[in-house]
Amino acid sequence: MTNTGSSGVEHGELRSADLATVAEQLGREPTVPFTVTARCTGGHPLVIRNAPLDTEGAPFPTTHWLTCPDAVKAVSRLEADGWIARLNERADDDETFRTAIDAAHEEAAEDRARDLPEARAWGGVGGTRRGIKCLHAHYANRLGGGADAVGEWVAEQVEPVHATQRAHRVAAIDQGTNSCRLLVLEPPADGSAEPTELARDMIITRLGRGVDRDGRFDPDALARTIAVIERYCRRARALAAETIRVGATSATRDASNRDELADAVRRSAGSELEVITGEQEAALSFLGATRGLDPLDGPFLVVDIGGGSTEFVFGRAPAIADHAISVRMGSVRLTERSIRSDPPAPEDLDRLREEVRRGIEEAAAAVPAGEARTFVSVAGTATTIKAIALGLGRYDPDVIHRTWLTAAEAERVLGELVGMTNEARAALPVMAPGRGDVIVAGAVILVEAMRRFGYERTLVSETDILDGLAFEALGVR
Repeated sequence: MTNTGSSGVEHGELRSADLATVAEQLGREPTVPFTVTARCTGGHPLVIRNAPLDTEGAPFPTTHWLTCPDAVKAVSRLEADGWIARLNERADDDETFRTAIDAAHEEAAEDRARDLPEARAWGGVGGTRRGIKCLHAHYANRLGGGADAVGEWVAEQVEPVHATQRAHRVAAIDQGTNSCRLLVLEPPADGSAEPTELARDMIITRLGRGVDRDGRFDPDALARTIAVIERYCRRARALAAETIRVGATSATRDASNRDELADAVRRSAGSELEVITGEQEAALSFLGATRGLDPLDGPFLVVDIGGGSTEFVFGRAPAIADHAISVRMGSVRLTERSIRSDPPAPEDLDRLREEVRRGIEEAAAAVPAGEARTFVSVAGTATTIKAIALGLGRYDPDVIHRTWLTAAEAERVLGELVGMTNEARAALPVMAPGRGDVIVAGAVILVEAMRRFGYERTLVSETDILDGLAFEALGVR
């Protein structure tokens, strides 16, 4: 299993609308692959995360880039007033401030290295090794989750950038077996509008590696995960989130040393880690997946394929779960148990299918799946399979969300994935780093569920438990 902890800008999600908006903001076509790190009240990109190399393969050391024109103008006024020189003078005289700047550069170099290890040597914020070169870069770094004293000072001078910024923003972090995900929402302006998404991110940290075997978090996986949570919490606070809710699922339920994670969450988020039961996980996934669907399309069956468990949830109306079960089968857990060859050997697949079928029968006894009219699939397995089926050159959630994936498409993609090595799957442009080696197990769960319950198609949803956590924090249904 490889690539754990990588953010993978080239393999990250990018909406076509964001690509067009950033081109308009910059006044030119972007020359570096990027993802959107943070958004303004209006939902337009505020900060993007650039890949370490441009499209020509040349180094590009500015990881976080401020793109919102209003924010750029506000920071430019500070630079025009001579604040770069003044702050550098302060750093010469103030050892504490100078040390904080050095730490920001070091952390920024480590952050860039998640995408390309050798890029660590290219300097810190904006490629600078010491001192302050660009206030825009420091402010963007802070909004991206960096512990940046200069960026914090800039924020105090220019925020709020938009007068329409609304209070009571919330953040949710979903700590799963395989991935750590962040969502920051701003409440709607009135009761009829939808919340505004200010940040959505995912980094695969593989927290659950070995938990099925050892019953404990691996120290490296735990340290990697805590570092991501700390950065996510800083980003949430930089985006003015008043509440940070951290929910943990299957691997954390099973780990005897989960108190170490809970202590880290308490320090970073200022809230208690919520170790969510399987039933709570199912209900939150159902809320996130079905909110806004047409009640006439119900009843609904939602299947959430995670790294350590899979939830099967039935509800007659959107957002309200009636029956649910969490089964201890997930893409990471089953890969560790069943797959021993690369690519998987026939005997690996036989073991895998046998265990999946047992888990699905357990679900069938608890949930009236046959009564559902609409089958909804959430989480990375289903969305990635749909992206592969569409032949996307990059992962665009707007193209994937609430589209239909047929059983024939799912089986075709599964057949393709089974015939590939881990390295080949990881190289697919829509494959998030850290998912390629476990997606076969996830795909088998999805295909076997469709076969067992007789569904010819499934509605693929980008919204799931993470959205459910955030919706609950906002008090919306």
